[in-house]
Amino acid sequence: MSEGAPGRSRRRIFARVLLALALLLVALVAVARVALAPEVYDVASIADAPAYQDPALLERAWSLPVAATYGPERLQYQARISYCGPTSVANVITSLGIDADASADSVLDGTGYCWSGQCIPGLTLDELAEIARAKTGAEVTPLRDLSLDAFREHMRRSNDPGRRYIVNFLRGPLFREGGGHHSPIGGYLEDEDLVLVLDVNARFEPWLVPTERLFAAVDTLDGGSGQRRGLLLIVP
Repeated sequence: MSEGAPGRSRRRIFARVLLALALLLVALVAVARVALAPEVYDVASIADAPAYQDPALLERAWSLPVAATYGPERLQYQARISYCGPTSVANVITSLGIDADASADSVLDGTGYCWSGQCIPGLTLDELAEIARAKTGAEVTPLRDLSLDAFREHMRRSNDPGRRYIVNFLRGPLFREGGGHHSPIGGYLEDEDLVLVLDVNARFEPWLVPTERLFAAVDTLDGGSGQRRGLLLIVP
């Protein structure tokens, strides 16, 4: 009996350690659920707005000078959940005629970014600017801390064939919830004050949004960089 006592004692200690670890895991899961729960914004989703994906308005928007260089049938969608940034750059590259076969993988090749197969926690505006410079050879300028008037002027200029824009925004202020995202700007319907966002997430597809609503989603803090979101201006 005396020889079995140490064994029983070790088993009891092991059981207590397992119980403590299980309780710790439960606590961590509870904390993670709270921390990762998407914030719900007290706004009306733009998806409920009549103009959001109105066929007639989208047809007009796709005929704008820059939007036509993308084309609805040629727009690439992200293959991985975190690939919105490189997919946006790949679309810009094809739009500019630099490489018709550009893809998110070719955009990331040799950059050292997203080496694991995911861009975790996501590329910042400056990181995406670095990648875009390397892969397009263009002048790439991050634009932050814009006023609404300055932002609207850039939206007007998004119809200039000599320019391309990628917008970094937070979905929450637009769709009530959702995280940060990158997508190209296709153009601007000035009479309606609507921006064509070429959303590279296939679940959303391209949509139209009032400039002020898009600005509110851009004028948000990016936790990855500690800076505000913004635009990438790409001038070949």
